[in-house]
Amino acid sequence: MSKEFRPWKIDEAQLLPPSVQDYVPQDHVSRLIVSLVKESLDLSAILGSYRSGLGQPPFDPRMMTALLLHGYASGIYSSRRIARAAVERADFMMIVAGDAPDFRTISEFRRRHLKALADLFVQVLKLAEKAGLVKLGHVALDGTKIKANASLSGAMN
Repeated sequence: MSKEFRPWKIDEAQLLPPSVQDYVPQDHVSRLIVSLVKESLDLSAILGSYRSGLGQPPFDPRMMTALLLHGYASGIYSSRRIARAAVERADFMMIVAGDAPDFRTISEFRRRHLKALADLFVQVLKLAEKAGLVKLGHVALDGTKIKANASLSGAMN
């Protein structure tokens, strides 16, 4: 007796076109980041830097900011890897809504708005503190060198 498998409908068209939002769970961190960028963060420093109407319209700065924040939250810092994730991963695809920017565009956005993005991270930390997710304090690093009384051969025995 052979085992029956569920049909694999790889070539079958779906009745309705799928939305990328349908593939990302409601409690996913990408949804939190999008709502944070849309509703809570002050992006006036970034939005105010766009003046000229010449050339192609730029990507929405809110989308680019959410893309960078989600990349950092996911441990992806490289512009090339963020751009690749925007076409391969559903959580990144949801943020860019299927219109992924090139890695050069991501890199240029980060370079152009480096100071404003640093201020946004402070805003995010303050929002997290207000929500009780983190406790802000001082971190001190000491570079004191202390002479040790152990040799390499003595440590191996």
